[in-house]
Amino acid sequence: MVVSRDVLFLLLFSDKGTSLLLRFISDLSLGILAFSLILAPLAAAASNEPPLVIGIDADMSGGSARSGLAIQRGAEIAISEINTRGGVLGRPLELLTLDHRGNPERGAENIKKFAKTKNLIGLLAGLHTPVALHELKLVHKHELIFLVPWAAGTQVVDNGFSPNFVFRVSVRDQYAGEFLVNRALKEGHKRLGLLLENTGWGRSNEKAMRAALGRAGLVPAGVSWFHWGAHNMHRTLRDLIDQKIDAVILVANAPEGTKVVHAMSSLPKPDRRPIISHWGIAGGSFFETIHDVRSNIDLRVLQTFFLHLPNLSRAREARNRGLFGALYGRTDGTGHICPRRNRTCIRLGPSASSGGRTSAEHKFARRANCPRKPAAAQRFDKGLHSCIHIQ
Repeated sequence: MVVSRDVLFLLLFSDKGTSLLLRFISDLSLGILAFSLILAPLAAAASNEPPLVIGIDADMSGGSARSGLAIQRGAEIAISEINTRGGVLGRPLELLTLDHRGNPERGAENIKKFAKTKNLIGLLAGLHTPVALHELKLVHKHELIFLVPWAAGTQVVDNGFSPNFVFRVSVRDQYAGEFLVNRALKEGHKRLGLLLENTGWGRSNEKAMRAALGRAGLVPAGVSWFHWGAHNMHRTLRDLIDQKIDAVILVANAPEGTKVVHAMSSLPKPDRRPIISHWGIAGGSFFETIHDVRSNIDLRVLQTFFLHLPNLSRAREARNRGLFGALYGRTDGTGHICPRRNRTCIRLGPSASSGGRTSAEHKFARRANCPRKPAAAQRFDKGLHSCIHIQ
């Protein structure tokens, strides 16, 4: 039995190509249907028992609040689909969202609250790797199923805990860093400048990027670090440019990524360099805030996607458009679910790794009052990646 499958992350665009960012987890039947897949073989009659609770612990009001909103909306769509079909074991699913605002300590407090929540069967994490890393001890102390749809730090899943209650449903930095480097090399850039946030996420990417460059017989031409909340990237960027780099590989979230792009745009045209970015910038209002300068820069953004069943995906896309409008009262703007224009995707071959999560699955099965059954868990690690060219 497959517990989790490849996930499709969608970067949404308006008709004019301006990203509205709401990165959907299409088929969040992924994380959430993962639960119903575990329970599907068991017959059950409708009951008057209280709902089963799915938690979300994400940034809902900080600089990457749109990432939390996107995850929440994907979860709401999936839960609506599941409940329409009768729920799980005759019990409806209910969503509970807590806001960590990108703060690790607040995230830890949220985990404590979730641990006390009756009928909780699992959690969805948010965008921030540092928050997820800080929460791991509590997640395993309370044996909470922890699904990670965005935070890409390799060590979020490769965390040393046994049994391991964390499931990844997106790319990890081990592969994201490699992909970004290979993309730059493919475009002829040999002297790469790494511009990284000074967190566990940034360090995870530095390790992956150095390894990828090493396999090509290269080293970074320069590495610069910045802290969350940095307001002026001009000096940091200029220091990299002065090391005669060919391109910048950026690991940043939306607030700092915006500053990097504006700093690059302000440089004389001969000094500007292409930016090849991890997906953190897609978690906030980045694309609106760079609207006036995006024609001045060459910017590419990593995304992951799942297209093994393209015809089914189109059918689900059409259905989700209608459901999105019903839930949120709009079918345009943020209602655009993966329009196929205004983007250029470079597709790599598919690959996925799998590994057991039997103990965690048994924990879930006990909470849902169903018997233990061995199962194999498959998580998306390598999969399909694309670089979306922002024009």
